[in-house]
Amino acid sequence: MSDYQLAIEDLLLKQGILRPDQVSVIKLESINSGKSAEKLILEHNFATSETIAQARALLLGIPFIKLASRAISSEALNLIPEAVARRYKLMPFDRDLDSVSVAMVDPLDLQVVQFLEKKSGLSVKRFLGIEEDITTAINEQYSQNLTTEVTSALKEVSDVSPENKVTVDKAEIIREAPVANIVSQLLDYAIKARASDIHLEPLEDRTRVRYRIDGILHEKVILPKKVHDAVVSRIKILSNLKIDEKRLPQDGRFTFSSGQNTVDLRISTLPTVFGEKVVLRLLEKSEKAPSLSELGIRAGALKAFEAQLLRPHGIILICGPTGSGKTTTLYSVLSKLSTTRVNIVTIEDPVEYQIAGVNQVQVNSQIGLTFANALRSFLRQDPNIILVGEIRDAETADLAIQAALTGHEVFSTIHTNSASGALPRLLDMGAEPFLLASAINVALGQRILRKVCSHCRVAYTPPPEVMDSIKAVLGKLYSATQIQLYKGNGCNECGNSGYIGRTGIYEVLLVSERISKMILEHASTGDMERVAIEEGMITMKQDGYLKALEGVTTIEEVLRVAQD
Repeated sequence: MSDYQLAIEDLLLKQGILRPDQVSVIKLESINSGKSAEKLILEHNFATSETIAQARALLLGIPFIKLASRAISSEALNLIPEAVARRYKLMPFDRDLDSVSVAMVDPLDLQVVQFLEKKSGLSVKRFLGIEEDITTAINEQYSQNLTTEVTSALKEVSDVSPENKVTVDKAEIIREAPVANIVSQLLDYAIKARASDIHLEPLEDRTRVRYRIDGILHEKVILPKKVHDAVVSRIKILSNLKIDEKRLPQDGRFTFSSGQNTVDLRISTLPTVFGEKVVLRLLEKSEKAPSLSELGIRAGALKAFEAQLLRPHGIILICGPTGSGKTTTLYSVLSKLSTTRVNIVTIEDPVEYQIAGVNQVQVNSQIGLTFANALRSFLRQDPNIILVGEIRDAETADLAIQAALTGHEVFSTIHTNSASGALPRLLDMGAEPFLLASAINVALGQRILRKVCSHCRVAYTPPPEVMDSIKAVLGKLYSATQIQLYKGNGCNECGNSGYIGRTGIYEVLLVSERISKMILEHASTGDMERVAIEEGMITMKQDGYLKALEGVTTIEEVLRVAQD
C-alpha cells in the first residue's frame, strides 16, 4: 500500500511515531466518538501538531511549510488582504512571475484557492501549514504594515529611469514618505524584537532583510529588488553618506527614536555583485552598562577578577572572538571604576557607548589617529586608567606593556578563543617575555549565549551519553545526584525560539608565579590552561554546563559557542 492510501494513524505507525497499541486506541475512539484521528492523536499527546501536519501533507501529496523559519515576501503579502488571510487561515509567503505561494490549514478547499487566484490574478501554489504557525505569521507580518509602504514606494521608484538615479529628483523622492516609512518600519520592528543588527542584503531577484536577535540571524522580510536602491539611499541620507558613491564601502551613524526608545545606529555599506549591502548596528542610548554580576560572572571568578581591578597598575585583558561581548564587559568595568578621583582615557574603534566622566577617543586612521599614536599621547595626559579598544599589532602591544609598567592600569581586548591563548598571542606579536610576565595581571575569556525563555521553560532528563559528557567536563565541580536540564518549548514571548535574552560564560586566568614562569619559557596555550585549572580556574565550558544545570541556558547553546 502506498503512503497516499494510508490513514494518518497508520502512516505515523509506519514512521515509528505511534505504537500499535496507540493506533488501536485511536481507531476505537474515533469510531465511538466520531472525532477525527488527528484530533485524538493531539488530545492524547501521542504526537505534536507539526508531526501530524507533516504526515497529512505526505498523504495529500502537498508540500509542508513551516513559516516560523522563513522570511515573508512583502509582494506576496500585498496580494492578499489581512481579513482574507484571517478568515480562511492562510498566509501568502512568496511570489514569482506568475504564481503566489500560500500556506493553508486546508489546502483542499478549492473554492478558497479559486477565490485567491481571482483576487491576486496569479495561480496559487498550495502548501500545508500548522494553524498556530499561520496565526502567528499573520499577527507578526501584517502588523508590520510594510505592505502599503512597499507598494507606494514601488510606484515612486518606478517613475525614476535608471539613467537618472542620482539626480536631485531622485533624492527628493527618497525623502518622501513611502520609502521613509519602510525604513521606519524596519527599525521599529528591530527595536520591538530586541535586535542588535539589521542586514539588508541584495540578492539576484530580491532584497532580504535579516535581524540578529540574541546573537542569531533571523530572515524576516523580503523586499522587491526595485525598492532596494531607494531604501539604501534613504539610510545614506540619514547617515550623511554619499548617495552616489556605490563602489566603495562607507560608514556612518544616526539616531532613531521609537516611542520611549532612542537608539544610536552605526551604518556600514558594502558593494556586492547585486548591489550595496547595508548593516545597521543598534546601540541603545538609554541602556546603562550592566554590572559584572548581571553579566553572569560566577561568584568565585567575580571575586578574583574584582580583586585584580583594585590593583593600581598592570594589564587586564578581555579575550574572545568577534561578537562575544568583550566591549560590554569593558564598559561595565569602566562604569564601576569611573569616579572623580581617577582620570580615565579610552581609544576605541568605534566608540559604542558614552560613559559619564570618561574621556573617549575614536580611532581615525585616515588622519593617523591609530591605537598606537593615541596611546603615546595618552601617557602625556596624566591618566590613571587607559582603555585600548583592541591590541592588534606589535606596536600597540609594546606601548600597552610600557604603560602598565610605568604605573598605569591598562584594559584591552584581544581576539583569542580562550583566556590562556592571550599570553602566547602577545608573545607571537613580539612582546618581550620578561616584560609581559611583569605587566599582565589577569586574562578573562568569554562567550555570549542565549538564555532559556522563562515563560515556556520545561525540565527534562537527558540521555545517558549527555549525562556522561556533563560529568566528564565538570569533574570535581559535579555534585548533583539527579541531572535535570531545561529547554524552551517556544511561545509568543520568545517568538517560538525557546530563548529570550542573553548571558555570558567566563573563565578568569590569574597570572600567578607559575604562569609568569611559563610566559618566560614560551609555554603553549594548552600547558598554561592546564596549570590555571590546577590553580582553580573554571573553564568557559564548565561555566556553561553549570549554567545549563541551573536552568539558565541549554547544553546545545553551550556547545554552540564553547565547543573546542
